[in-house]
Amino acid sequence: MMLFPGGIEANANATLIFSLAAAVIYAFALGMPPRLARSAAKTLAVAMLAILAFLQGGPLLLVVALALSAMGDAFLSRDGEKAFLGGLASFLAAHLVFVALFVRSGGGIGLLGAEPWRAAVAVAMVLFALVMLVALWRRVGPELRVPVSVYIVAILAMGVSALTLNNIWVIGGAILFMASDGLLAAEKFLAPAISPHRVWMRYAVWVLYYAAQLGITLGFILG
Repeated sequence: MMLFPGGIEANANATLIFSLAAAVIYAFALGMPPRLARSAAKTLAVAMLAILAFLQGGPLLLVVALALSAMGDAFLSRDGEKAFLGGLASFLAAHLVFVALFVRSGGGIGLLGAEPWRAAVAVAMVLFALVMLVALWRRVGPELRVPVSVYIVAILAMGVSALTLNNIWVIGGAILFMASDGLLAAEKFLAPAISPHRVWMRYAVWVLYYAAQLGITLGFILG
């Protein structure tokens, strides 16, 4: 049974399957050295979601945010500080576009106080961001402290703004996105280089991240 009208050959269904296939391929290639095919799989997984959102008439801001995320994936699929900074900048821009999308589509910040569970999740997000900031401040180099701090604020804004929507798929996706970013930061900056935990952390980051992007995408285009 397909999510969208038509069979497997319908554009929307085929695009979603292509995205899922690329995500699975990248998961199997995670432990391999950076290569063009590996980078292509990682980039295409979310790029196909951007195309899906466009094909289904999703909000333009959603398409832009997904495209920026795919660009960030392309950067982060490579090694080196320049690639990392390129990925950081791309995802920072993506988060800001997501914030604009959520604010435009949501019911306003007052909704957080109207329902206790939203306020509780927002407080948990703030605490999560503060823990990330304190932990990373001591571990990253001086040249990265400001960019990382700005990025954490953007992550927090994305998560809190998602709570203004009446769409559990989008809210769940935003929470998974924050978890993915937090685990990625822990793997890159906090875990020892020889830690055996780094292997499962990398897989968990990818699963959480892709599930987040998929949830946000389907939340908007399926309503």
